[in-house]
Amino acid sequence: MNILQDFIEINPNGIYCKYGDFYLDPQQPVNHAVISHAHADHAVSGNKEVHCTQATREFMYLRYHRSAAQVFNIVGYHQSFKIKDVTLTFVSAGHMLGSAMILMEYEGATYLYTGDYKIQPDATCEPIEWVKADVLITESTFADPNIIHPDPVAEIKKLNDIKSNILLGAYGMGKSQRLIRMINEYAPQKKVLVHHKIMPINQIYERLGFKLGNYQLYGRKMMKVQDEFVYLVTPFTFNSYIKATGVKRLFASGWDNLQVNKQDTLFISDHVDWNDILTAVKQVEPKQVWTLHGNGNHLKAHFGDKIYVKILN
Repeated sequence: MNILQDFIEINPNGIYCKYGDFYLDPQQPVNHAVISHAHADHAVSGNKEVHCTQATREFMYLRYHRSAAQVFNIVGYHQSFKIKDVTLTFVSAGHMLGSAMILMEYEGATYLYTGDYKIQPDATCEPIEWVKADVLITESTFADPNIIHPDPVAEIKKLNDIKSNILLGAYGMGKSQRLIRMINEYAPQKKVLVHHKIMPINQIYERLGFKLGNYQLYGRKMMKVQDEFVYLVTPFTFNSYIKATGVKRLFASGWDNLQVNKQDTLFISDHVDWNDILTAVKQVEPKQVWTLHGNGNHLKAHFGDKIYVKILN
């Protein structure tokens, strides 16, 4: 077994595997893309051929319609396929519905690309699964010992203490559906109103068997009544209502800079934090860790000579 240090490389189009002549989550349209999940920063339109899960294909088609890709190859979890001499397998990533880590095998060595992944429980997507690999290629958005995500249940329960109507901002795909389900479970007296742009995404979740609980389409007259309403909106709409009166404004995110203020926070992240990444290393048991999408220096210092850490970005 020989780990190839050039198995993947970063170029202007994204993450490229020359041994299979394909891209992982390309940033520009390419001939052959393997897409981990449907968030727009990982799933661009215009690729000629795409391998992805069924849910990812549904979301991409909703967003891009016919320009999503020329050819979709739908692959289930644990269903191996080959691109040239590289064998690939999708493993559930727990990030959002249809999200996949991508296990790649070539000349006896295995490389696990995580895409975005989440360890925290989430009833609106498939739970994360672990596999062993020689190389863990992990996103490192929050790879900092000072960043530990709070318990999402405790965060959502904050809504119980807010008696006014709430304007809740969140990303429309993945985050919003998780919030609807959590509000139904942990703040059931709240009445969830949904922005019209979120409704078609909800319909895909429901069609694929992931029930979100009670919610209804927003109507203009509703929020004029003080009745425990939570109006769930996309970031653009949230920002356009910056001067809204008679409501509590909250934005659900793992990013400090997206919180409304230091007092009114709703820290609910769909990414791994420092402890989660250490858990991933323990579960995958890699000989090497390669980092993407963040700062890998903390991991490099943490593991020292124990595990070789390579920073790709």
